[in-house]
Parts: sequence; C-alpha cells; structure tokens
Amino acid sequence: MKKIIVIITVLLGSISTQAQDLDTFFNKAEAFFKANVANGRVAYDTIHKAPSQLNEILKIAEGISVSKVDAKNFQAFWINAYNLLVIKGLIDHYPTKSPLDHAGFFDKTKYSIGGISTTLNDIEHKLLRGNFKEPRFHFVLVCGAVGCPPLINKAYLPNTLDAQLETQTKKAINGDFIRVNNKKNRVQVSQIMEWYKEDFTMNGMDEIDFINTYKTDKLEGKWKLSYFPYDWTINKQ
Repeated sequence: MKKIIVIITVLLGSISTQAQDLDTFFNKAEAFFKANVANGRVAYDTIHKAPSQLNEILKIAEGISVSKVDAKNFQAFWINAYNLLVIKGLIDHYPTKSPLDHAGFFDKTKYSIGGISTTLNDIEHKLLRGNFKEPRFHFVLVCGAVGCPPLINKAYLPNTLDAQLETQTKKAINGDFIRVNNKKNRVQVSQIMEWYKEDFTMNGMDEIDFINTYKTDKLEGKWKLSYFPYDWTINKQ
C-alpha cells in the first residue's frame, strides 16, 4: 500500500510540475510576442542582439510533454512552439532575406522541443494537421515570410484558442489572403490554399465555400479561382 501511495504521489507531482511548466511557457511566450511583434512583423534585429529571452522559453519547452488527448493544450503548445522555432531558425541565420535561403530550414533542421526531436514540417504536418482536421491552423502557423498570415503579438492559449483561430481566419479571408475582381468574377487566393487544398475542401466543400464561411461580403454565383505567388521575404520590422 505504501508503495502505491508513493507512486501516486510521484505521478501527481509530475503532472503538477508539467502543468506549471506549461503555464510558464505560455506566460513567457506571451511576453516575448508582445515585446517583439508589431503589425505582424518581427523585431529580428532586437532579438538577434539579445536572444536570451527566446532561448529561455525554448529551454522550458524542451522538457514539456503534452498529450494530443489534451487537445487545446496540445494545439496551443505546438502552434506557439512552431512560431517561436521559426524565429529561432531565422535568428540562427541572421541577417537573412528569407527562410528559403537556408536549405532544410523547414524539413531538415531538428529542434529538441516538447520531449522530442522534430522539424518545423513535422510539427505542422504530423503533430497538428496529422492529428486534427483543422484548416484554421494555416492562419496561425507563421513561416517567417511576408506571404504568411501575420504573426500576432500574443501567445495562443488553450482557453482562448478557438476564438483566436476564428479571429485570425476571418482577418485573413477579409484581408490580404484573397483578392477579388467583382467585374470578372475572379478571385485570387494565397498559394496556401493551393498547397493544402485538401484542408479547405473537407466535408463536401470547395474553396469558395470555405471562403464564404468567413468572408463578410459573400462571393455569390460562380467564380474563377486562381492563386497569386507567395512572398517569401522575411517578415521583419
């Protein structure tokens, strides 16, 4: 009986520590984004001169383990982790003009985070898209380029995540993500919608249906859809 009590006590202590570490991660990520992001642009010059705040957050994140069963914490953790690691990757190569200037930036460079060794692509495609059918991820995962949806100056938090996903998706759909030519019934959209077409055409929807789910001024009738080139220039202030 004593051994069982000890085991339970250790497990509860471990869970409590994990919860504290996760809360600390979210709080410090929030402070970092608030200090270094404005109007969707990142203060890379400032971070490069003093990277200790970013490194401290990633060190905390290294030992955090979140189960996908705990969906909101899992999603919020990995969205923030992705955005922070993109900044880390760019800082490691700074000064730079684009993440694409560095071979393997997304698919080869590995980071120790969340109790595993992983790449940016694996976070996006395996941990997030692979576990959840959620097209709104594309509007909060920021690849460090101007063509990406803008990075917000807050952390994504489990208790506000759904509202944040909804807000960022609406901003994109009603902003620079699409370009509408009403005279010719043509709509151009970011190549994100081309690359991940399957995410935007689930449950019998097509791309226009997805757009109309979030667009204030609906696209009525038939529209010709095309894609405008992605701008991979670094999203620096």
